[in-house]
Amino acid sequence: MAEVTEVSRAKGKYFKISPQKARLVINLIRGVQVPKALGILKVTPKRACRPIEKVLKSAVANAKEKQPTVDVDKLYVYRAYVDSGPTKQWKRIRPTSMLKVMRIMRRHCHVAIHLAER
Repeated sequence: MAEVTEVSRAKGKYFKISPQKARLVINLIRGVQVPKALGILKVTPKRACRPIEKVLKSAVANAKEKQPTVDVDKLYVYRAYVDSGPTKQWKRIRPTSMLKVMRIMRRHCHVAIHLAER
């Protein structure tokens, strides 16, 4: 198997999306060529696609800046993952069973994408 050399990476932090929902989109583009991954993100009807597309474009721009001779069509998503960010409690309540109340939790996530060349 050929040795993989990582060309660039990009991180996006504090996206106002649940990490679980962002992982559904990240799983679609992991291991895919960059032009195809951008096409997948364009047509997928998930709210998490826009920030993930932003991070992917940033990783491509980082690759062009780092190595101007790199061919973007040969790049692929080598590694992509989503970490959970801070969870903020809104000062609002949500009624539950038996007259109890729960605070509304607002989840955030951090997205990281690493690109490599085949």
